[in-house]
Amino acid sequence: MNDHSKRPIGVFDSGLGGLTVVKELIRQLPNERIVYFGDTARVPYGTKSADTIIRYSREIVRALLEYKVKMVVVACNTASSLALDVIKKEFDVPIIGVIEPGAKKAAQVTRNKKIGIIATSSTVKSGKYAMKIVQLDGHITVTSQACPLFVPLVEEGWFEHQVTFQVARQYLKDMKKKNIDTLILGCTHYPLLKGVLRQVMGPKVQLVDSAKEVALQVKELLTKEKCLAARLGPGQHMFIVTDEPKQFQSLALRFLGEGVKNVRRHIYV
Repeated sequence: MNDHSKRPIGVFDSGLGGLTVVKELIRQLPNERIVYFGDTARVPYGTKSADTIIRYSREIVRALLEYKVKMVVVACNTASSLALDVIKKEFDVPIIGVIEPGAKKAAQVTRNKKIGIIATSSTVKSGKYAMKIVQLDGHITVTSQACPLFVPLVEEGWFEHQVTFQVARQYLKDMKKKNIDTLILGCTHYPLLKGVLRQVMGPKVQLVDSAKEVALQVKELLTKEKCLAARLGPGQHMFIVTDEPKQFQSLALRFLGEGVKNVRRHIYV
């Protein structure tokens, strides 16, 4: 163990979705403190350009480094697909994304070698998931579908609303025809729609949520670097948002299953 072990883990996302990763980190690494940055004023990221996503990601990593984080988890699939390679080169702190862990898991669990990916428009357009899966197993067929309305529906808290079912049926009708047996939830907002997605896709399709895999990768990296916290340090998890904290707090309860107290607002200069 070294001095860095007492520092918190930084996690960021475009909005609330990254809290699905935070929940898994808290479950697997109960001694770690987390500083979460949700860019709620600029959500959704999924329809924005690569240049914009890279600029946003740089700003957020700089903000997290002010809290002396020992590593950064990019808990946003859009930022992972468009900005991860850039920010890894630019900052002197370990940074991991959510795409590789999810792709690996899907390649392991598929039985018929037919995998579906649902994600934001930017993530689908980047082709990063499909590339990673085919690198792992060239016999796998990948079908991708952009689902841009899912993020605003989740941010609205409409996890099992009738409108959400209608949108999901429309997005997934072609995916169902392809006979996939594994569906990657290629956005950290989407695990909140598991109930809807299970009903639409049926019980034979496995849903891959990369949050669990990401937490395992964080644990491996911190163990290797001898940076795991031996005990929960002073203070609590901190949540930073760029828009109204009250709206974030009410929805965070749905994501984490518990209330969040330590919420502050970040104002861009």
